[in-house]
Amino acid sequence: APAPEVSYDVTFKGIPSAMGNRVFVPEGYTAEVIFAAGDAVVAGAAAYAGTPLDAAGYEQVAGGNHDGMHFYPIDGVDPNQGGLLAINHEAPDAAILYAGAASYNPATATAEQKKIVLSSVGVSVIEVQLVNGKWAVKADSPYNKRYTGNTVYQVGGPAAAVVGPTVVGTLNNCASGMTPWGTYLTCEETTDNYLDPTQPANGYGWVVEIDPQGTFAATKRTALGRFDHENTDYMVDADGRLAIYMGDDSTPGCVYKFVAAGKYNASDRAANRDLLDTGTLYAAKFNADGTGQWIELTQGKNGLVVGAQDPGNYTQSAVPPAATTVDFVTQADVLVNTKSAARVAGATLMDRPEWVTVGPDRHVYMTFTNNGSRQVTEAANPRANNPHGHIIHWVEDGDTAAATTFKWDMFLLAGDPRLAAANLQGNINGDTFSSPDGIGVDPKGRLWVQTDASTSAATTNVFGNNAMYYVDQETKASRRFLVGPNGCEITGLTYTPDLRTFFINIQHPGGTWPSLEQGNTLPARSATIVVRRTDGKPVGA
Repeated sequence: APAPEVSYDVTFKGIPSAMGNRVFVPEGYTAEVIFAAGDAVVAGAAAYAGTPLDAAGYEQVAGGNHDGMHFYPIDGVDPNQGGLLAINHEAPDAAILYAGAASYNPATATAEQKKIVLSSVGVSVIEVQLVNGKWAVKADSPYNKRYTGNTVYQVGGPAAAVVGPTVVGTLNNCASGMTPWGTYLTCEETTDNYLDPTQPANGYGWVVEIDPQGTFAATKRTALGRFDHENTDYMVDADGRLAIYMGDDSTPGCVYKFVAAGKYNASDRAANRDLLDTGTLYAAKFNADGTGQWIELTQGKNGLVVGAQDPGNYTQSAVPPAATTVDFVTQADVLVNTKSAARVAGATLMDRPEWVTVGPDRHVYMTFTNNGSRQVTEAANPRANNPHGHIIHWVEDGDTAAATTFKWDMFLLAGDPRLAAANLQGNINGDTFSSPDGIGVDPKGRLWVQTDASTSAATTNVFGNNAMYYVDQETKASRRFLVGPNGCEITGLTYTPDLRTFFINIQHPGGTWPSLEQGNTLPARSATIVVRRTDGKPVGA
């Protein structure tokens, strides 16, 4: 008889808000730690086990503050049984470093201390495999590799003429994305190197393309603009035209799209090697009538000229700041000063644009996490003093990646109706949440939201700890799927192709997680967890 058809309809029983030093999941699910800060990455490396390592040792183990990540198949391996995880490390987990690392000061740190801290950011690439029903890191894999704040990166695109051919280090690696040719886009959420200020600031604030297979050199792609990058996602047309969507996680920041000049070549991976170095960068303008424009950020167009007047972050005060003069002489000037270029060109200043996701139906969703100091409102940011954030949905006109216009709507306003003030209540149908951050539509079209709300009692008393939710795109009904341990942010979402395994990151937990459940006495550490059903069916179904 034929195998029964697998259902991906969402049937899990939502869980209540919670607080505690553990991960909470629905009945019939398990959540297991697979990869924590300080765990070995490079084959033969010694993991952190309670005694601080030296700088060379930390270069070979997991960094801290696990954030965005993606799962990649490997040739010859069943992708539901094994593959590669590329994982961002946004910041150090200071508790596992040297004594005093929590108060790190680059001006007074020794050279060794600076190398240690810089080793704790960047990216880990690890091979993972399912063995005897349990996922684990394959310790001897030749793919296992670290990219850190001490690594040298190539520089591509128009701003290379100003930045230089190489840059030392990547840091503040927040969320991420992938390309259709199987590379990893790690996003630098900082426009300077605050861990090593001796490095020129214009070397940071870029999207860095890393090849988990190790074939291509890691490269900062300057054509995608310089700002506080959060994550990326892509849309590709049938003819190979490619768009990369991005957000500037600033208070406020703009939404961006890069359209490559060349076409994606699905039959020749190497042909896409430098596809992200040439193209057109746009910033979004959200109009009150639900239409939108992608404004081209090219030198000489839309006011991007010598003597341009930057209006500044005018949304944050009742009285607009004085304009400043910016000289856009070359495209490199536009790319190095992308935030300013977007404001000059008239893009909408949004409430902290964070993750963006493109669904199988080519609908786009983006989280706007919060902006508690907004004073000037408009349709796409309708709440002054917006501490809980919102989610916007849009579709490109003509359903093409290269569209220059789109239609948008307010998907939901986060908050809770139990709160007294109107700007705090939101309109969530079902389980409420604050500060949507991570967002992803999985291959079966199911929308998942992860939160990065304040961990103060004023917030957790209403919403519980940060959590992950399923939100129905039609009814907008919200159902809580997972709750993290005290003090954490929930972030990073990727999965095996059969959706029977979800990988999720727990960032900066407090208390005794995960040491309590691991049976050790190590400090609280950021970690990647594996979430599965005990009956082997797809997660969420």
